[in-house]
Amino acid sequence: MMKNRHRAAMISACLAASGLAMPAFSASAAPVPSGYDQFIVTFSDAAARGVTLSGVTTVREMAGGGLVVRPAARGLDRAGAQRLMGQLARQAGVASVEPDLIVTAQAVPNDPRYPEQWHYFEPTGGMNLPGAWDTADGTGVTVAVIDTGIVEHSDLAANVLPGYDFISDAASARDGDGRDADPTDEGDWYAAGECGQVNPSNSSWHGTHVAGTVAAVSNNGVGVAGVASKAKILPLRVLGKCGGRTSDIADAITWASGGRVPRVDVNPNPAKVINMSLGGSGRCAQAYQRAINGAVSRGTTVVVAAGNSNADVANFTPANCSNTVTVASNDRQGNRAFYSNFGALIDVTAPGGEVRNETDPPGTRTKPQDGVLSTLNAGATVAAAESYQTYMGTSMAAPHVAGLAALMLGETSLAPAQVESTLKAHVRPLPGTCTGGCGAGIVDATATIAAL
Repeated sequence: MMKNRHRAAMISACLAASGLAMPAFSASAAPVPSGYDQFIVTFSDAAARGVTLSGVTTVREMAGGGLVVRPAARGLDRAGAQRLMGQLARQAGVASVEPDLIVTAQAVPNDPRYPEQWHYFEPTGGMNLPGAWDTADGTGVTVAVIDTGIVEHSDLAANVLPGYDFISDAASARDGDGRDADPTDEGDWYAAGECGQVNPSNSSWHGTHVAGTVAAVSNNGVGVAGVASKAKILPLRVLGKCGGRTSDIADAITWASGGRVPRVDVNPNPAKVINMSLGGSGRCAQAYQRAINGAVSRGTTVVVAAGNSNADVANFTPANCSNTVTVASNDRQGNRAFYSNFGALIDVTAPGGEVRNETDPPGTRTKPQDGVLSTLNAGATVAAAESYQTYMGTSMAAPHVAGLAALMLGETSLAPAQVESTLKAHVRPLPGTCTGGCGAGIVDATATIAAL
């Protein structure tokens, strides 16, 4: 009797989880029943297969000894199905009962440039994302992108929340007033001789590219897909001309997670995930660690890019801070990307791509298609027309993981430590090479979501 009660409890749990087999959206038009009209029964041994089950009719036998049955009362709802499964589970000789659900082809976004986003779906260097989309889309989760801010883009607009500009220096901010409630990216370009550089540099629109990977609008027939297409982006501007200061970044971490910052209104949309595709050399600043610890204590997962110096991440901050998910980068062939930092502090690896041109040495040349494609802007200095472009870097790898964290948190409530441990427990090994340490492996979105 105890076994039967335990079995009934397991059946109830199975039914509650069985929605995972039903795609959130489908590539086919197969009808999905409103109730549960068919079940699979297995038996404890061969002798038990001959028992007569009450309340159902037999449809057919299965290979391996299972039996497909239908309820006498057709079109059961979830509660009715649960009762019937419990009744079947308690009958003599029954080992298990599960719904014989209808599933359809894995969902594939209709965004026209999705086929170029190898980093989502290719089995070698991708993150195995399509299977996760069958059930998860990031609904209800806010991801803070602490970066250069954001520019208007039609493939992002529906998912962007009001953010904040935390750059306190007016010259670096280029907006004339320092901190304000407008996170618009004013451009991080600089002229020759500025910012300690000999050569000039155009604006990167870095935050817009990162935001597109996290949560570009999907299935809108436009551009690209995002990892968590129903998540919301909270853009926080901390990087301007010549970069950004630790004090501004630390305040942004605090504010993003719902903490209080002097002379700044409280954030009405606290983020469950923070992405920081930024960093520099040195030890973890105390200001960073205090802000990160505070964010984690408020339930926010902090994802940080490992850095692009092909060196030990222990010497780069905030990637070397505690309580973060630190992300290295792999290329399209599943190797550690040539630029990616490495080491014992790496938690996981994610696609960051490689883009090298004809001036690079033979044997190292790759194509633009080997980078990470996302939303951008065509302006050289100030914003112009919206565009799409491939970039490479751990800055591109981190938002893949931040987006996956959003998919996870849209499905169930997890503490930051649980997000990290679940990510690490369901990776796959790098199919290529990694010298120096690439963490647990390449994140596997489908395996991670299935584990929930």
